[in-house]
Amino acid sequence: MTKKQKKNLFRIIISALLLVIVNILSHFLVIKGIPFSKLFHSIPVTVLYLIIYIIIGGDILRKAFRGILNGRVFDENFLMAIATTGAFVLAVYERSADYNEAVAVMLFYQTGEFFQSYAAGKSRKSIASLMDIRPDYANIEQNGKLERVNPETIEPGTDIIVQPGEKIPLDGIVVSGQSSVNTIALTGESLPREISEGCEVLAGMINLNGVLKIRTSRVFGESTVSKILNLVENASSRKSKSEDFISKFARVYTPLVVFSALALAVLPPVVRLLLLKLPAQWMNWCYRALIFLVISCPCALVISIPLSFFSGLGRASRNGILIKGSNFMETLSKTKTVVFDKTGTLTKGVFEVSGVHHNKLENEKILEYAALAECASSHPISKSLLSAYGRQIDRNRVSNIEEISGKGITAQVDGHKIAVGNLKLMEKLGIEYIPCHCVGTIIHVVIDGEYSGHIVISDVEKENSRQALEELKKSGVSKTVMLTGDSEKVTQVVAANLSIDEFYAGLLPQDKVEKLEQLLGDKNNGIVAFTGDGINDAPVLTRADIGIAMGAMGSDAAIEAADIVLMDDDPLKISKAIRLSKKCLRIVYENIGFALIVKAACLVLGAFGIAGMWSAIFADVGVMIIAVLNSMRA
Repeated sequence: MTKKQKKNLFRIIISALLLVIVNILSHFLVIKGIPFSKLFHSIPVTVLYLIIYIIIGGDILRKAFRGILNGRVFDENFLMAIATTGAFVLAVYERSADYNEAVAVMLFYQTGEFFQSYAAGKSRKSIASLMDIRPDYANIEQNGKLERVNPETIEPGTDIIVQPGEKIPLDGIVVSGQSSVNTIALTGESLPREISEGCEVLAGMINLNGVLKIRTSRVFGESTVSKILNLVENASSRKSKSEDFISKFARVYTPLVVFSALALAVLPPVVRLLLLKLPAQWMNWCYRALIFLVISCPCALVISIPLSFFSGLGRASRNGILIKGSNFMETLSKTKTVVFDKTGTLTKGVFEVSGVHHNKLENEKILEYAALAECASSHPISKSLLSAYGRQIDRNRVSNIEEISGKGITAQVDGHKIAVGNLKLMEKLGIEYIPCHCVGTIIHVVIDGEYSGHIVISDVEKENSRQALEELKKSGVSKTVMLTGDSEKVTQVVAANLSIDEFYAGLLPQDKVEKLEQLLGDKNNGIVAFTGDGINDAPVLTRADIGIAMGAMGSDAAIEAADIVLMDDDPLKISKAIRLSKKCLRIVYENIGFALIVKAACLVLGAFGIAGMWSAIFADVGVMIIAVLNSMRA
């Protein structure tokens, strides 16, 4: 909770307590034989209520005054100000000194505003967690030693050293060394990329094993990692958001009510005086105009509409869907196009053994030899093989392990010479291999110089991905798109399996933003939502009409940048969130229609002098209670 929210909550509590205390005193306190309620006509009691009113509504009065000065007269602040001050004037005119109405109306309004503000800002924090991908230093070799310097001070053409486990600080070309780099922060690919001399590397990648000497090609401010950070910061200012209903409603309702009240105060007396030759009765019609203004205060709408949204937000959170504010729920209900990242969103982002082909041994045996040969490696492929084998590794069975960078591993296992690796290893060893037509990483296995088969390792689709895409169509989504940094071949297979309408592969974060901009620019796509999980998805999540992040495995940056977070990473929850938002909006519109109809009836009765103050308030409170009960259905 922010300082401003704490301050507003404190004002609400203090005002409510003071109002309760004054009303208790009016019923039970006797001063010098005179009931406190009889003192209501006194100036001190009026001042006491006025103090409470200023505490709870002072900021609304200031906003209304500033709006008048800036030419924005007819907003909800002006309506609240004129209605509540009208109630004060009315109480003075009637000499009833019943100021409860003016204070209570402002109290209800401020409570609704507080909850709206709290819901919208609770889960939105600074995007500072994205800075985790910003490298803190760069290594430069001087006098035979490595010195850490600020990457921002390094000019293009400078040779830097990146050791295992360090982030690559600047874009550049590998001058010497071989290694695997983790590119998930930039492209979303879980499988590390093998690089060697002459390969281009980007800032933000993480060096996994070998030492690399890199010649920088760009200054820090133009590096890929800096571009990601800038995209996140700048995209938020262009993000489309639903306008708050109360503000839109007040633009029409407020001037209509104000001019109607003014006409009620002036026209009837003028007609009576000039045309009917009757007494004008100015005070009587001014009194009716004040009642008209008080009745016009949209209490039922102010309370029931936020409550409808909060009920919907609560229901969504119980289903593991965190929606960061009612404006996002309103936008979500109108979503027509859903764009997905692939790795970690529609797929698990964890590579598993999906097949063993053309093997001359049992599947279990070839997996055993491959896992034992890879047992000393920390490479993700090795971990996948060990996981598929699923047994305790006896390292005494393994000897003479030799890792051939970028190609694979050779080792002695139970006296057999084992070679496990990619096509480059097979070519190096001169082994005739059988090509695989499956999509994924292919690991060939050679035993004692004889080709024994290959193992397919691939990213696995989430169990609910296919059903999630089907449910989205049923919930009113007309188009699905996939944007990913993965290869064209892999992306094409996933898109076909899941029946995705469009896909774009091999994209960096800035490329994803450009593609999303194109989708946003096509009016036929309607409201566009994007779903992702990685740091590299943060700029796109921020730019989309609705950003949806995977909360369990997703990065902190993606979660902070998103408008909606799926706490269990289940893509099926997207369609559920859309259905919930549509139900919530339907209830909101029901409350709006019902409240306006009753409100219009009360205003007409008040204008004709049929409805007095308390009968009008009773009707308004009744509408509010019904609307609140209806809101609970969300």
